[in-house]
Amino acid sequence: MGHYTGNPDAIRALHRGYEVHRDVYIDPEIYRLEMRHLFANAWVFVGHESQTPNKGDYFATQVGDQPVIQVRHSDGEVHVLYNRCPHKGTKIVIDRSGNTGKFFRCPYHAWSFKTDGCLLAIPLKKGYENTGFENSDSGKGMRAVGAVRNYRGFIFCRLAEEGISFEEFFGGSLSSIDNMVDRSPAGRLEVAGPPLRYLHHCNWKMLVENQTDTCHPMVAHESSAGTAVKLWEELDMPEGTPLPPAMEIIAPFTSPYEFFEKMGIRTWPNGHGHTGVHHSIHSNYSEIPGYMDKMVASYGEEKAKAILGENRHNTVYFPNIMIKGPIQQLRVFIPLAADRTIVESYIYRLVDGPDELTARTAMYNRMINAPTSIVGHDDLEMYERAQEGLHADGLEWVNIQRLYEEGEDFTEEAVENGTTERQMRNQFDAWVRFMTMDMDGVREAAE
Repeated sequence: MGHYTGNPDAIRALHRGYEVHRDVYIDPEIYRLEMRHLFANAWVFVGHESQTPNKGDYFATQVGDQPVIQVRHSDGEVHVLYNRCPHKGTKIVIDRSGNTGKFFRCPYHAWSFKTDGCLLAIPLKKGYENTGFENSDSGKGMRAVGAVRNYRGFIFCRLAEEGISFEEFFGGSLSSIDNMVDRSPAGRLEVAGPPLRYLHHCNWKMLVENQTDTCHPMVAHESSAGTAVKLWEELDMPEGTPLPPAMEIIAPFTSPYEFFEKMGIRTWPNGHGHTGVHHSIHSNYSEIPGYMDKMVASYGEEKAKAILGENRHNTVYFPNIMIKGPIQQLRVFIPLAADRTIVESYIYRLVDGPDELTARTAMYNRMINAPTSIVGHDDLEMYERAQEGLHADGLEWVNIQRLYEEGEDFTEEAVENGTTERQMRNQFDAWVRFMTMDMDGVREAAE
């Protein structure tokens, strides 16, 4: 047993106000404990209901390091099951997605299960008669996760059988999902193809923190976005020439510090928060003809203007996703090891919305989040430099002190200067709580 296992006090000591210890990024033991405790106790994104629209449709993914299956049952409900046969542990599905029909069938011994996980049939079942099999865990079928919630099409789960409720965990932060979905005249989203996938050789929390780090764009992205802006300016286009879509997307990355300061950051309890309270890099995109008319027809003029007037930049949902409401994008940061993370970047289509909006978000995803992105590589280099640099013994602590106030309270919603690092501190406050909330009992059992 390592130093941190079963030791909640040691975990709490890793975050002290405006500092976090380097072990939260580089220690394999911390990573294993995150998988065991943090990702079990928090509500974690699984997928979108449109990925499994028909009965029998499934989507295989992972929550923390746990392989799970999102599946549409015969009653139309979405279930989340562990991707494991209760017999010998064989993975039930290895394809990313598909349709299993009315039941799952294990490829090893042909045990079969209904799409809600219940055991359906076993070959030579008489061999289990009078063995007590029906009372065993295996006899109950594929195990479901502790709790599942479909919120406006987005599927979340809690692995733990007991714990914080969905409503208490997310609270007011759900307003960002609401705004993204409400941008559809029909009030619905559909996933637009598979995600872009991008491997990062760094700790997953670095990517989450960076989503609300507003002091890096004008520095880290000078070589990419800055160069693009310079080349556009050298064209010496006539005054009033509209920016092409690609420039509308990339140019705001070079905005000055003042732009981001005035943008504002909102934080909510349990590690959630967003940049872009007053404006964002998405505020000045060109209007799509006919879109506002459709929105007014669906919601009325006042509500339509309120929905589209929100231009939140990045909303972080602790522990590991970020959404962009104005361009209907979601990024999930899937931890693979203490120093490896796979990033999946999804885009969504606004049902009954103009196709031009889907084209814009697809362009943004390719330009900013793809493995071939010139902007994404700026961030990746910084992450990998940090992952290597944290092993240096000059200092053991990472500073997140910008606009820090002694005795900060993360139990209430707050809006502050857009360059504060409060959201990072908010995330680590939640990290400590969800890492340790079930550790005291574990420690007592170990002793």
